Amino acid sequence: MNAELIKAQFPILNQEINGHPLVYLDSAATSQKPRAVIEAVQRYYEWDNANVHRGVHTLGSRATDAYEGAREKVARFIGANRTEEIIFTRGTTTALNLVASSYGPSVLSAGDEIVITQMEHHSNFIPWQQLAKRTGATLKFIPMQPDGSIALEDVEKTITGKTKIVSTAYVSNVLGVVNPVKEMAEIAHRHGAVMVVDGAQSTPHMKVNVRELDCDFYAFSGHKMCAPTGIGVLYGKKHLLESMEPVEFGGEMIDDVGLYESTWKELPWKFEGGTPIIAGAVGLAAAIDFLEEIGLDEIHRHETKLAAYAMGRLSEIEGVTVYGPREREVGLVTFNLLDVHPHDVATVLDAQGIAIRAGHHCCQPLMRWLQASSTARASLYLYNTEQDIDRLAEALIQTKEYFA
Repeated sequence: MNAELIKAQFPILNQEINGHPLVYLDSAATSQKPRAVIEAVQRYYEWDNANVHRGVHTLGSRATDAYEGAREKVARFIGANRTEEIIFTRGTTTALNLVASSYGPSVLSAGDEIVITQMEHHSNFIPWQQLAKRTGATLKFIPMQPDGSIALEDVEKTITGKTKIVSTAYVSNVLGVVNPVKEMAEIAHRHGAVMVVDGAQSTPHMKVNVRELDCDFYAFSGHKMCAPTGIGVLYGKKHLLESMEPVEFGGEMIDDVGLYESTWKELPWKFEGGTPIIAGAVGLAAAIDFLEEIGLDEIHRHETKLAAYAMGRLSEIEGVTVYGPREREVGLVTFNLLDVHPHDVATVLDAQGIAIRAGHHCCQPLMRWLQASSTARASLYLYNTEQDIDRLAEALIQTKEYFA
């Protein structure tokens, strides 16, 4: 793949920030959008905009076809068995909260266990924390190795016959760790628990097949994979979704409404109350087409190469601490510069047109484990190059000299 040609398809990247060409290294927070996705959303609003499912006029039929066609595309993209297993949500956060709010209370009681890790994004941490408080269940944490990775022997020791739910990120948004979710799912199932996977940082960067992983639930967001903000997906095995009750009520999700009792539509619509995110789904379908045309394997190889290059360049700079495993499969490098606050680092870099993220990255328990109040993070994607990393390294050296 040619990253320079790909970059040219992202209009926002063709600009200067503070007099310097933009280097965007914040894709783990949100990715930029290619022209194909922008045009797909614009075309929907210009030609097909209507509400879905109930209208019999032409625009309503076209909008419905586009929305449900996007669902079919997502199901194929992640290897789901059927389209009924694909629920459109506002994003990963909403999807994980749906599982915690609907499935969780139906299986948990006092003394049961929920197993997660300390590396989780708050979206995959707080819902389980609050569910444990409501049900009297115990929240347990799989220990992490010194480099932040997970050892399967620790998974075996942590999950017990009392465990009902195991949840973890496929890829850590801070450490760049790729967790062994397939093996974790096998261990969870052996003990009668379900496996929930936060796929926000994995789906944009590598091929995902939920059947091969054998996870029970899988959540991801469109905006991290070149699609618009406000659209996400919850995959769930059909028999589990059928056993769950909706958590939002209103239009679109009902079958029959009486004065005192109501019934719900079948899957997937019983979980999609209200007017759905139609344009977002259209944009997500266009993003999937864009990524598949390049090839997820190609994107993964490109990012792995960039990650190795970035680790090498940053490790050469005295005073830079890089967190997480030395070898990594995703283009994400989290670091600190000695005696310089990460926000100051990000501010100085922004003055040179380089966009990175600084803070706790919605991972405060992990920050405490790292013994750092906050960190800086450079996250790479298919439109980044080695030249972008060179710009980052040179700017960090200048930042270090400036504060010295």
